Amino acid sequence: MRAVGLITEYNPFHNGHLYHLQQSKELAGAEVAVVVMSGHFLQRGEAALCDKWRRTEMALAAGVDLVVELPYLFACNSAPHFARGAILSLEALGGVDSLCFGSEAGGLEPLQQTAELLEAKSEEITAQTQNLLRQGVGYPAARAEIMHRLLPGLPAEILTAPNNILGIEYLRALAQSGSTIRARTVQRRGAGYHDLEGRGAIASATGIRKMLKEETAVAEYLPSRVLDILDSARGNGEMPDADHHLRLLLARILRGAESLEGIYQIESGQENRLFEAAGDAKSLEELIDRIKARQLTRTRVQRVLCHLLHEVEAGLAQRLLEQGPLFLHLLGSSQAGEKFLAASRKQRSLPLISNYSRIHNQLQRFYGRGSKRLLLAQEQLHLELRSSDNYALLQRGFSARRQRDYFETVRRFESVRCETKE
Repeated sequence: MRAVGLITEYNPFHNGHLYHLQQSKELAGAEVAVVVMSGHFLQRGEAALCDKWRRTEMALAAGVDLVVELPYLFACNSAPHFARGAILSLEALGGVDSLCFGSEAGGLEPLQQTAELLEAKSEEITAQTQNLLRQGVGYPAARAEIMHRLLPGLPAEILTAPNNILGIEYLRALAQSGSTIRARTVQRRGAGYHDLEGRGAIASATGIRKMLKEETAVAEYLPSRVLDILDSARGNGEMPDADHHLRLLLARILRGAESLEGIYQIESGQENRLFEAAGDAKSLEELIDRIKARQLTRTRVQRVLCHLLHEVEAGLAQRLLEQGPLFLHLLGSSQAGEKFLAASRKQRSLPLISNYSRIHNQLQRFYGRGSKRLLLAQEQLHLELRSSDNYALLQRGFSARRQRDYFETVRRFESVRCETKE
């Protein structure tokens, strides 16, 4: 079965995602769409609008055939780590012929040219970037300035538009892993990534979340089956609450500045900044604003707070990131997706876990009792469990449901074709 891979967050799934899904299958001539999706915490360091099972239901209802979770450390990280974790997951799953990502560029050539340059001159670019950072230039601006020196004819948005940035990192990750997966891209249509207003029937996920917060109608921007799932989640109090989030963070930070040392991405001296900010912050937004600095962007602060919430130790994080995903968590499948899994089983290079009820035995059989890789896989498991448990504590309708990964079933839907709205 010909399969196209998609790398997503679906926060929430909207008409732009539907367009991307349908165009990707058509462009790749694919029978099935295989998605690697972030779990409860996302690339910009935010808690997802709905939990990973609800977002899986949305994806399947819209026509996705298979959803596999991107592990937390890759999902809540910079573009290179995010891309590498997703590409390695698609490779390990086996049977995926192509990757199709959305981009503002709409064509592979300028993205591929940039990716190749970043690979060829990575040490030089890193050194020059660090020099500009020491001068007070922000990371995105520093990277863009250096790349424009090396490729003076490159359009500015190639290095600044969010989907282009991720696309470049996907191409780098494919090259670094020696992957045979073929890259393709679909031009982003309608509202831009950061646009807060819709264009026609398409609004960005950022805009939709803002509308939901303001209790503005979003029905025109979502497939109808997805809207039903979203409404159910909202009605059950499943959305994360900013006040709950703040209290959990304050409880952790106020244990003392010294207790923050050694947490992943908290650099020397920043523990004092976090502790001082926590002393006066009255909202999650205020806490983030108080921590931000010239070289500490909002996104970086949000990721740091996520790693702190989950007690991610820096040394362990580096070992897990170097190793790559150590198991695959299957969240949902259509009937076509199940056929794909059966057909690609012999190509799979990592354990595929349906739920965690038998994961300890599965990991032991795969890696061998007492092996170093087994110990790392168990650490990845513990981090995924903390992520799910902490997300449950953020929900307005928290009902003491813990360790959900052990008993939540794989979501099963028959694929349907939703119509793209103009």
